[in-house]
Amino acid sequence: MTKKRKKQLLYLGNKLSKYGKTPTGIDFLVPQLESLGFRVKAYSDKKNKLYRLLSMWFAIYKNRESLDYILIDTYSTLNFWYAVTSAYIARCYSIPYICILRGGDLPNRIRKSKNASEQLFKGAYTNIGLSQYLVSNFRALGYTNITYIENTITLDNYTYKKRAFDTPRLLWVRSFAEIYNPTLAIEVFESIQQKFPQAELCMVGPEKDGSLAKCKALAEAKNLPVKFTGKLTKEEWVTLAEEYNIFMNTTNFDNTPVSVIEAMALGLPVISTNVGGLPYLIDAEKDGVLVPKNDSDAFVNAIDRLIAQSEFAQQLSIAARKKVEQFDWEVVKQKWDAVLQ
Repeated sequence: MTKKRKKQLLYLGNKLSKYGKTPTGIDFLVPQLESLGFRVKAYSDKKNKLYRLLSMWFAIYKNRESLDYILIDTYSTLNFWYAVTSAYIARCYSIPYICILRGGDLPNRIRKSKNASEQLFKGAYTNIGLSQYLVSNFRALGYTNITYIENTITLDNYTYKKRAFDTPRLLWVRSFAEIYNPTLAIEVFESIQQKFPQAELCMVGPEKDGSLAKCKALAEAKNLPVKFTGKLTKEEWVTLAEEYNIFMNTTNFDNTPVSVIEAMALGLPVISTNVGGLPYLIDAEKDGVLVPKNDSDAFVNAIDRLIAQSEFAQQLSIAARKKVEQFDWEVVKQKWDAVLQ
């Protein structure tokens, strides 16, 4: 009996965690896809953006004869052009490619770069929407070759904990970038501490565009005891999360951030801005709280409510954990296998 050949995949994305950057989808998905029996080569870990792009192009050329699919992490900002140009080369060699839609602002990118977007997304074997938000927006924009596969975690790595809601102990986890609006968390904390002097705020994540330095300066200027940890491993921040009881997501643009899914798995009630894919992830008042973006008063009122109504906070926590069971890799892997086989 002939042994079935393993499918050969080339995964293109930002593989930069060794430089202190936050791990991205490529870091998680590559070993998981390998566990399903696929052979995966991943590019690129070049820190310089031009070298990273060139190494992606070279990887396509070098492996052109053996590839079954190319997977391309697709963002909405500058890295969008990595996907556009790499997909063009894939089409030149008639290699099927799949765009993994990670940019929360991709619908606006399509409107800004209509021709490039049509070539990229309509030329794809399929486009993987990691949120119903992106799936529905892409369909509304005329793209029918789209498949919904949830952003995924390994649920066993996140132990649910029932928390006390005596005083606000706030946790924020993200790269320090302007689009995630980290200074809003400090503004909220300033108001909260006036009512709860023992309140805490911990902000976890690496510097990206100068926002970490800005946040530290703001906290110092306001004489606020904000804890900045810098980048932590997944295991480190999950352990740290045991000390906190409310998770804040202050972003201005987003898809379905893994950090929010992880917080829900851990039993942290989430208060998030009502942007992008968040209302598709969080059912407001049932498994989380949604507030307008850049609205510190709304965040403060939501935090006050969770502390005053601890039973409500516990209900959100339990429902959120139940919801994210559908994001477990053991469930999601079947969808990846179906697409790639």
